[in-house]
Amino acid sequence: MSEARAAREVASVVPGSAGSVLQLSMRRVHDLVAFCAPYEFEDVVASVTGADRVEITNYRAIEWARRLYKLGRKVLRSRALARRLVPPLAVPRLEREYELFFPVFNHPFELFALAAIPDWRARCRRAVCLVSEIWIQELPEYLIELLAEFDHLFISLQHPAAEVARIVGKPCTYLPLAADVCRFSPYPHPAPRSIDVCNLGRRSAVTHAALLALARERRIFYFYDTVKASGPRGKQMTFQVGSPAEHRQFLASVLRRSRYYLAYRSRVNEPEQTEGREEISGRFYEGAAAGAVLLGEPPRSEEFERQFDWPEAVVRLPYDSPDVGDFLARLGREPERLAHLGRTNARHAALRHDWVHRLEKVFAAVGLAPTEGMRARRERLSELAELSGGDPAGPGRPVVPAVGQ
Repeated sequence: MSEARAAREVASVVPGSAGSVLQLSMRRVHDLVAFCAPYEFEDVVASVTGADRVEITNYRAIEWARRLYKLGRKVLRSRALARRLVPPLAVPRLEREYELFFPVFNHPFELFALAAIPDWRARCRRAVCLVSEIWIQELPEYLIELLAEFDHLFISLQHPAAEVARIVGKPCTYLPLAADVCRFSPYPHPAPRSIDVCNLGRRSAVTHAALLALARERRIFYFYDTVKASGPRGKQMTFQVGSPAEHRQFLASVLRRSRYYLAYRSRVNEPEQTEGREEISGRFYEGAAAGAVLLGEPPRSEEFERQFDWPEAVVRLPYDSPDVGDFLARLGREPERLAHLGRTNARHAALRHDWVHRLEKVFAAVGLAPTEGMRARRERLSELAELSGGDPAGPGRPVVPAVGQ
């Protein structure tokens, strides 16, 4: 391959360890902090399957092609004719065949990146796709329909699954978020919970101000974001990261040392965006995996109650809590209860909310058996669950109702 062509290519292939899975990742072109969790899923998939990974490197060229396709699709009303308008992209060649093609996208506007692997369907016996976040009012139908060649689709939000299935004509299943529990678990060497309260991402100005006051008085160690809020009306706390894996390791280190982690439903401060559709954010999985006590407002949904069905998985704390200091003081008088809640969270996360549990669901949907790597990870998770200690029903005492309940 000439140097000139290599410079023009829109993607590059990162070889795995001769596995039968092919991935497509946006990690080298889209680096917002919120995207680190899907990239963590990709890393776990690669570690247990030996997957090869195609990584997009020139998103500018793909975005230009997407815009041409969108125009052609609108004017010509034909997918085939619209594709002819798109100039050929310089793409890497696949050297072998695969059992499964499994791309992961952060949002649907990335879907045209499939053009970076034009022969993926011919090279892969089975194909599934995960889109991490889709809100039904932002559904780009001209891109969603590109998924028609997949065998099964997955979305990490529950509410749009039926509509995506209707557009594509293929099964579409809700696949919950998770965490790399092997990374987040406090076991086998639990560290002191030296951080009193951890509050990352979207937050209540009221609760944050009250916690800041406690920190100024040196009554608590309060860990929080200091990045400038962005987005419409300054409701997003986002930033770019240099390495997704390093950021997740940093987050895990913080949460393993945090007593309380504030967790809210997705986009809790943007009701105009969610329109009453309450979804489960990644905080619940990360905090539980790290053995922190979760404080906050979870989604009011049957799905949340199904996934987090153990007592006090979340201790309810209103989003706007000016009296959070008194709330924490009352909780702090029950150290045995807090220790039990943290251990129980860590145990359930290890048994139910690791990324390998999600990968097993993907494999089952297309009739694939778990790999040896997946089985070995399952065994390791069982060990971590046992290390959390004792009967998950409690240490010989009834669970005390949450403060304020």
